[in-house]
Amino acid sequence: MASGNKPVLVTCVLMLICVTFSSGVETDISCLKAFKGAIEDPNNVLSTWDFSNLTPGFICRFIGVECWHPDEDRVLNINLADFRLKGMLPLGLANCTSMTGLNLSGNMLFGNIPNNISNMLPYLTSLDLSSNNFSGPIPRDLANCSFLNVIKLDNNRFSGQIPKELARLSRIREFSVANNSLRGQVPIFKNVNISAKSYAGNPGLCGGPLPRCK
Repeated sequence: MASGNKPVLVTCVLMLICVTFSSGVETDISCLKAFKGAIEDPNNVLSTWDFSNLTPGFICRFIGVECWHPDEDRVLNINLADFRLKGMLPLGLANCTSMTGLNLSGNMLFGNIPNNISNMLPYLTSLDLSSNNFSGPIPRDLANCSFLNVIKLDNNRFSGQIPKELARLSRIREFSVANNSLRGQVPIFKNVNISAKSYAGNPGLCGGPLPRCK
């Protein structure tokens, strides 16, 4: 009887795999749809993002999108630097459930980094939001994106203190918050020495490679 049940068991496992994969694909597609719908694109850069084409891997041919595999609609990285895009960071990015890299530098994006950034993008290894108009505090929750190697937030309008919790990011290799309105003690990373240049343009910062805090 156990032998007779094997084909049924195999069929059920295959169906489960197919459903899981299909769901992953659908979320990544909805992620990019949400991004395109939330962003102003004066140069029509995202015109290649045509969601009427349903062939496998179609989103992997979109400008600025890199997939884990060219025939699987699962986003690895989004790189849309220097395209004059305007808007707030779309919350729909949370549907790119396996994305590891986000580069939106050199645009005209504004608003805050979401306070639940680690829930939205838990597997990020690189985050580059430099040279935009982001403002508000750098969220403490960024410290829970434990895979981060690169954080670039320079040339924005961030204010307040740099969360000391960021020092827990043991994989950090590059960190830059230059030219914002930050103040207070800088985090002391254990495995890398961050240069004073990475903190330049924030007269209120101190500690680490900068003058001692009073």
